[in-house]
Amino acid sequence: MRHLFVAALLLMHTAAFAQNAEKPTFSYTFGELRYLDIDGGGDGFELGGSFQFDSNWFGVASFASYDLGTNVDGSSFEIGAGYVFPFKDDWDIQVNGRIIRAEIDTPGGDFDDTGIGLLAGARGLVAPQLEVRGNLHYINVDESDVFLEIAGDWYFTPNVAAGLSVEFGGDVDVWTIGARYFFK
Repeated sequence: MRHLFVAALLLMHTAAFAQNAEKPTFSYTFGELRYLDIDGGGDGFELGGSFQFDSNWFGVASFASYDLGTNVDGSSFEIGAGYVFPFKDDWDIQVNGRIIRAEIDTPGGDFDDTGIGLLAGARGLVAPQLEVRGNLHYINVDESDVFLEIAGDWYFTPNVAAGLSVEFGGDVDVWTIGARYFFK
């Protein structure tokens, strides 16, 4: 949690020097990098992105690597597709499905499995430069789990945003801090 606090302070420092951004338009073509703070002392990073094929369809992919402590490491790779339902000018509803490949390495052996992930959620602007997201995730890799994600991003420019998220439910809570670059 200490790493997350330091990263948040650095982002706030950057925000003080950021230019005044125009109101962003929603795009599902972006790349992002996130630092993960996992319950029980674990941490890691996630590199992901999305590509919008047309006004409603998009593809998603991500890679995550994490250290859970006591010589337990893991990684996951996800790839999938989604659909956007424009709700209002500043709000979208989205759904997506993903194939997930997860690997956990422990001193007692390794675990590899492939499963699915489903997501449904909303994304909207509550202020000209502040986006919020709420997503419900269902994941079935080895066993099923459902969790809620709440996130917010501040747009420094129309193409650059940074923010925080929390994912909770099931066995573990994950806090993240990261940045997105939109290729509009």
